[in-house]
Amino acid sequence: MKKYSLHSPSYFVAPGKNPETMFQWRKVDCEIRNREGHIFFEMKNVEAPADWSQLAIDIAASKYFRKVGVPKSKHEKSVRQLINRVVKAVAASSLRQGGYFVNKKAADVFAKELQYILLSQRGAFNSPVWFNAGLWESYKINSPSEHFAWDEKKKSIQATHNAYERPQCSACFIQSVDDSIEGIFDLAKTEAKLFKYGSGTGSNFSKIRSRYELTSAGGTSSGLISFLEVLDKGAGAIKSGGTTRRAAKMVVVDIDHPEVLDFIDWKMREERKAHLLIAAGLSPEFEGEAYKTVSGQNANNSVRLSDAFMKAVEKEAPWKLKARLTGKVLRELPAREVWKKITHAAWVCADPGVQFHDTINKWHTCAQTDEIHSSNPCSEYMFLDDSACNLSSINLVKFLAEDGSFDFESFIHTARTLFVAQEILVDYSSYPTQKIAQNSHDYRPLGLGFANLGSLLMQKGIAYDSDEGRAWAGALTALLTGVAYLTSAEIARAKGTFVGYKKNRSSMLKVMKMHEQALKKVTWSYLPQGLDKAVKNLWKGVLYNGAKHGFRNAQATVIAPTGTIGLLMDCDTTGIEPDFSLIKFKKLAGGGEVQIVNQSVAPALKALEYSQEEITAILKYVEDYNTVVGCPEFHEEDLAVFDCATGASGQRVLSPESHVKMMAAVQPFISGAISKTVNLPNSATEEDIGRIYHMSWKLGLKAVAVYRDGSKQSQPLNVHKAQKEEESPAASNFTMKCPECGSDTVLTSGCYRCPNCGTTVGCS
Repeated sequence: MKKYSLHSPSYFVAPGKNPETMFQWRKVDCEIRNREGHIFFEMKNVEAPADWSQLAIDIAASKYFRKVGVPKSKHEKSVRQLINRVVKAVAASSLRQGGYFVNKKAADVFAKELQYILLSQRGAFNSPVWFNAGLWESYKINSPSEHFAWDEKKKSIQATHNAYERPQCSACFIQSVDDSIEGIFDLAKTEAKLFKYGSGTGSNFSKIRSRYELTSAGGTSSGLISFLEVLDKGAGAIKSGGTTRRAAKMVVVDIDHPEVLDFIDWKMREERKAHLLIAAGLSPEFEGEAYKTVSGQNANNSVRLSDAFMKAVEKEAPWKLKARLTGKVLRELPAREVWKKITHAAWVCADPGVQFHDTINKWHTCAQTDEIHSSNPCSEYMFLDDSACNLSSINLVKFLAEDGSFDFESFIHTARTLFVAQEILVDYSSYPTQKIAQNSHDYRPLGLGFANLGSLLMQKGIAYDSDEGRAWAGALTALLTGVAYLTSAEIARAKGTFVGYKKNRSSMLKVMKMHEQALKKVTWSYLPQGLDKAVKNLWKGVLYNGAKHGFRNAQATVIAPTGTIGLLMDCDTTGIEPDFSLIKFKKLAGGGEVQIVNQSVAPALKALEYSQEEITAILKYVEDYNTVVGCPEFHEEDLAVFDCATGASGQRVLSPESHVKMMAAVQPFISGAISKTVNLPNSATEEDIGRIYHMSWKLGLKAVAVYRDGSKQSQPLNVHKAQKEEESPAASNFTMKCPECGSDTVLTSGCYRCPNCGTTVGCS
């Protein structure tokens, strides 16, 4: 019987054609200055496709170009070199591993399609792929098997995990932590490895005994918070010494842990100390002495909330905090009191976020192996402890045609191509521990996602906060995940299922059926005719082929923050976010920038059938006032299309509820979760935050975080909503600064992102 192999069709690139010749190229000088005007990064005559913006080229050159070891030029000087390095690494690995393509010719077709997708900014891998892929091939290695032997029969891994021999390509890691000194400091060591090479990690620390419990030697434990402080300092040190990005870390604690109240208040208490130091004259910058002195600032914190706790809050019932080893009740207090502590801390300093344990595990494809306990730093990757996930994201705007229609066929091809590439990267990559390596091969979780949803909707003339907008988001996500899982079943037919599939077959097929059933929630009447039938048939194919062949990957999709890679793809909006503002800044060649109208506004006005004269007048008005409100040529009924995350003089700002509703439209079609921060105005109360958290649980979200405007670094920590707020002069109007170039950052999807140099602060 002939062995099955993947079919790799020529779609974007005609047979025999080089994808590089399909683009016009130009050379520009790259220059990134810090806020004092000094040159932070400089490279002359950088080659890139002509359609790439100056900012995208700057990001590629400064963040991703290989700076040493390139023949002749010694360092990469062209986007074509960067993309060739990554594509060749993936294609060569597919042949070394075997089973993906019938021969080298088929692999070459796949490589050209992938190359075109990356050059055209239709998609991008997560940052560690750009940082690290293609580097180890330069070293003298007799064969890959010398460093990585994968024995299918014994289900074992023998590896030398050296980043110079095999690259670290996953952005997202989840690690276990044991209730022992050895376990805690083993975690510190592996966290350092991950931070060093540009990845982020999260752990649930609820196994660690509280300060109210005894140690094995008979003394009292030093407690959870004391160890969290040590690990936080470690993350801060790696952040300061790294060359690619700040450390990214998630700390999760279960709601029944005896120290959960201390954990909820931890970051808030530490920020209070920082504010006192700032008031005494120390620098208010995040990298300044005040914040370096305190703990808890190098991680995103989340509490794990169970359905039982949420129901106890609703019923105003008591809640029990339990010893870690014995399960003995150490304290009982009103659930409502714990809830108020969560909402107050989030009101003050944006942490903790919340994760809904039972919802997460309801959608768990591998429930027979273990529960899901934690997530990566931005909460989009949720899976087994000691596992890793490589991400890629699709730029939705690239599939819009001139007439405003969406090119579903090329979107499907792009999703399939990127997913196959991600699957190949699993065995190509290195991992920091034996456990993570084993689970990565046994379960092969991937995170395909999208970016630029907010821009897509605006350019189509659709309001972000509308049933039509949510229908588009849900349908596109259902299509994306359906393609990913159908591709996974196809790869399973060629290469075999993931090792853990047999044990988890029933739970995985159950979750696939849940995804398929969720299609009933999409309002298909808002969408192009026939799309409902196509997507429903796709999911029937997922169920049929999954039952017949199994799946190669335990997870397939997430919605990541797409911070730096969003800039690389020239996205106006990240992940699932709406447009931030109608005005943006465009970088100029050789440094400097100019204020321009968001590039989504003109297409939106065209989609809404404004005349060219009206469009010109409206664009001028937006340029002057950063709003369409009050423009004589603008029709009031179209206002909602141009609502943004922020507004001019408080005008036309999207409601917090609209963010949650959009997440709820997408979540049923995502394997993992959604990286998202719900923005609230400065006037929001603690009750408002509680309402958003409760609404998120009710609507089936897996996790959510909030940010009240002006709370971070600038909000006095000892005031209550009923009291007059008197801000500290030293702390007021403070903006998080980029730790690399010193520019102001923008908070999107739970991460502070620098629009000047592309550095992502506080997430992976």
